Amino acid sequence: MILHINPDNPQARLIDQAVDCLRNGGVIAYPTDTIYGIGCAIFNRKSIQRIYQIKQRDPRKPFSFICSDLAEVARYARVSNQAFKIMKRHLPGAYTFVLDATREVPELLVTRQRTVGVRIPANNIALEIVRRLGEPLVTTSANLTGEATYQDPSLIHDDWGKQLDLVIDGGLLHGEPSTVISLRQDQIEILRQGCGATDWIHQLL
Repeated sequence: MILHINPDNPQARLIDQAVDCLRNGGVIAYPTDTIYGIGCAIFNRKSIQRIYQIKQRDPRKPFSFICSDLAEVARYARVSNQAFKIMKRHLPGAYTFVLDATREVPELLVTRQRTVGVRIPANNIALEIVRRLGEPLVTTSANLTGEATYQDPSLIHDDWGKQLDLVIDGGLLHGEPSTVISLRQDQIEILRQGCGATDWIHQLL
């Protein structure tokens, strides 16, 4: 099923439809500010395992997740004063920040180093879904591991529709994956260069 949602002013009834799907254990494709993602509610273990199967991804590599705001990030990650200032300045935005996990995070989403990747994308659809869901949303790129990402949601529906419960069409996206930055122990490290600019980091080092 494909659901067309206005990316500028998401229709509340359609957002609620997506949220109902997630609460019932659904796996959906949805737009972010970078590329299309695949996700589910973070406390649904079976749904997370489904995404691993869909992606053909190594189960030892946890997914990141989307939070609605910094208050929610602080529930699932240990945020120092410096990390808070950095994230407040650059989020919502095209970044995934890696931080030490709290005990609130499901084990499937924690790395061996006890870290998590968190996002607050500058995308109205994704943020409205998370706000109404009341918990973070697993996020991983809509592609098979190692292959190109999708820009057109109709192609996601054509190729993966039988494996997904819902595909949200928020328009064509022409981005690349988010920039991944570790802020652990107040040490700033670029783990992956993506959409988000990193020139500001050199001013802090």
